[in-house]
Amino acid sequence: MSFIDVQNEFMAHIRNPSSNPAPHGIEERRLAIYRDLFFNNILGFISSGFPVLKTLYSEQQWQLLVRRFFSEYDCKSPYFLDIAGEFMSYLSTHYEMHADDPIFMVELAHYEWIELDVSVAIKNETEQTINNADIKQAKLYFSHIARNLSYQFAVQKISESYQPQAPSAQPHYFVVYRDEEDDVQFLSTNAMTALLLSLIENNEGATFDDICQEINSQVPHFSYEQITQGAFITVQSMCERGIIVTKNQY
Repeated sequence: MSFIDVQNEFMAHIRNPSSNPAPHGIEERRLAIYRDLFFNNILGFISSGFPVLKTLYSEQQWQLLVRRFFSEYDCKSPYFLDIAGEFMSYLSTHYEMHADDPIFMVELAHYEWIELDVSVAIKNETEQTINNADIKQAKLYFSHIARNLSYQFAVQKISESYQPQAPSAQPHYFVVYRDEEDDVQFLSTNAMTALLLSLIENNEGATFDDICQEINSQVPHFSYEQITQGAFITVQSMCERGIIVTKNQY
């Protein structure tokens, strides 16, 4: 057996000892140390990254959930900082929900993970703030350190005492961004603001007038004057927070 085969056999056992026998010739005491070390490290990172989700499970249920991730999912990143993101990817793409999982599980996990995602996002150094006087002339961009989000559940309220059993009648909208002090902020928005930000994000370099015309085509029951008045106030607020930016041309 090659060294690589030995490594693969060792890691298969560490990840899922119930399904993969221990490699020949390695003392059980040593294997137990490795099993506990690897799993407990993963458990610790995920527990600290998803504290609200963790409270909704018993300790045994939580460890079983993390164990499933540890044994079933092939992480793409080797960095500890990315473990929470890998867990989020597992829940949203590979995980099959069980009877003891809350219906809002994936959305709550995403809401908790997004704070870390924004906190470590790399700022685009070409992005520049926009003065109020320049809003209507500037090319508009959605900041690299902001996220425009919507959820079907009121994820911001979920706790042990509040666990909705069905989606809300209307989506819940948020912008998560990093402020000038590099602190992560959560801003509750609405459907029109979410639409405006989505259009800016998907039409990089569009002008204020471009965005208003597109909103008018999608929301024709408002007059163009109403749209421009409301959009200016919203864009102004988002520019002050650094959520909407422009870029230098160098």
